[in-house]
Amino acid sequence: MEKTGQPTINDVARIAGVSKKTVSRVINRSPLLNDDTRKKVEDVIGQLGYVPNPQARALALRRNFLVGLVHDNPNAQTVMNVQQGMLEAIHDSEFEMVVRPVDRGSPTMLEDLRLFLERQRLFGVLLMPPISENDAVAKLCSNLGCRYVRMGSAELDTPEHMVASNDREAVREATQYLIAQGHRRIGLIAGPHGFRSAHERRLGFEEAMRDAGISLPRSMIAEGNYTFESGLIAAERLLDVVPRPTAIFSSNDEMAAGVIHAACQRGLVVPRDLSVIGFDDTPIAAHMWPPLTTVRWPIASMARSAALKLITGIADNDDESAVPEPSMFLSTLIRRGSVSTPVD
Repeated sequence: MEKTGQPTINDVARIAGVSKKTVSRVINRSPLLNDDTRKKVEDVIGQLGYVPNPQARALALRRNFLVGLVHDNPNAQTVMNVQQGMLEAIHDSEFEMVVRPVDRGSPTMLEDLRLFLERQRLFGVLLMPPISENDAVAKLCSNLGCRYVRMGSAELDTPEHMVASNDREAVREATQYLIAQGHRRIGLIAGPHGFRSAHERRLGFEEAMRDAGISLPRSMIAEGNYTFESGLIAAERLLDVVPRPTAIFSSNDEMAAGVIHAACQRGLVVPRDLSVIGFDDTPIAAHMWPPLTTVRWPIASMARSAALKLITGIADNDDESAVPEPSMFLSTLIRRGSVSTPVD
């Protein structure tokens, strides 16, 4: 095929008989295309010798090819898992990622975030919980014309602006598993106040206990902040209760590790003397002893889907044969060695 001048994305789209958006999706390695369309566009790109020019496109769009991750999360592993999912989505594309921690308690948080978004001219931004749970942040992104996706433990927005998990149902199932093993004195280590995930997981726990007709005294509930140290402190409090719990559900794996540590310090054997369930299924869950029974939170998959929502623009209506990225992800119970029947 004869080339005349420097080929453009318009040339590729015209010759391939597709839209510019389809060409962009091929360039960005989007999975939202069928193989035949992808091959047709790639063949034309190869024949023309077309090379994308991110700088020129950024000038035309008045946006950089940057996707942002905004968070105020105390759990470093969770943030890393989200980064992993986002990087998988933008791998071999023209997009790069920038990470911005914020302080949700700061009176200048919204203004600081505004300056960041305006300065970086982001193509889009993924909002992690609990920042994602702030409607004012989503409104700010919308007002600035910055694409956004909110990650959460419940539905927070319309499908194109959201990835969510079924935390409440997953925790209810995990608690029912403890009850089925014969446990009746079950303690809860809740997540920090102000996190929707903490609220949803606590509701799931309470629903399972209520459905089983098991009372839940206030003394059997302690709060942590999703860190090992807070789990250790919360477990000490619960294990001081008389009679002590035979099982503890912890709202994340880091705090569950603190529970197991506290139990060992007291000479208790897990799971013989104390059964423990966590939430997340981070690497620590399989590496501790005994291996931790936990709820697998598909956070990397959620982040990958969120990033693809940002860079492929699936909110737009077009004639593409594309399948939208999912908005709801199911958390599942992973049974390992930290749960058994109670001895008393």
